[in-house]
Amino acid sequence: MVIAVHQPQYIPWLGYFEKIARSDMFVFLDNVQYKMREFQNRNRIRTDKGWMWLTVPVVTKDGCRMSMSEVQIDNTMPWQRKHLGSIRASYAQAPYFNEYFPFFEDTLNKRWARLSDLNVCTVKYIMDRLSITTPTVFESELNILTTKTQRIIDICRKLNADTYLSGIGAKDYLDESLFPENKITLYYQNFDHPEYKQCFEPFMPYMSAIDLLFNHGPKSRGLLLKEPY
Repeated sequence: MVIAVHQPQYIPWLGYFEKIARSDMFVFLDNVQYKMREFQNRNRIRTDKGWMWLTVPVVTKDGCRMSMSEVQIDNTMPWQRKHLGSIRASYAQAPYFNEYFPFFEDTLNKRWARLSDLNVCTVKYIMDRLSITTPTVFESELNILTTKTQRIIDICRKLNADTYLSGIGAKDYLDESLFPENKITLYYQNFDHPEYKQCFEPFMPYMSAIDLLFNHGPKSRGLLLKEPY
């Protein structure tokens, strides 16, 4: 039983979905502290001038720690129109734009209150388009009260997992000794980013997964997971 965990991100990059696909269960970390200027409220798309951020504005509370599930979207700003306009300008000529854009148009035209709700909605849609069927659960449903590495251990225990698949960045702060002590195998994700044809050259990696979807449609899963199509 392999699990992976991550905060709900806004239209995440491909490595996020590869980690979900390699897991038997994926946990949305909605109880962890929200961090500004990371990928919870923004991601990148490929444009004719390089790349650009799509950032969802949020309501911040000075000096106040917020969990991911508490973060509210600042709907006083016209962010939806800007995102849709930028996506359309960058991908209108992509082969599968007309197939996938209506979802984002409908979704972003809704008035979302919580950032995590919007993020989970986009993540699940992209999972479906990539034929990733890994079950998902919210950390807030598990009644986990610990922090740091112990939080991961307790999530594994709660879900009867014997293997934890971690992002490589966590190597800097995980207490690796806790895993064998609790009979849990720790693996680090070794993601080899695929190179594929984009609307503009040269190829730029680490874009939102929509970059691959708009350009390669039903072949996207095979390109992501190195599977034959």
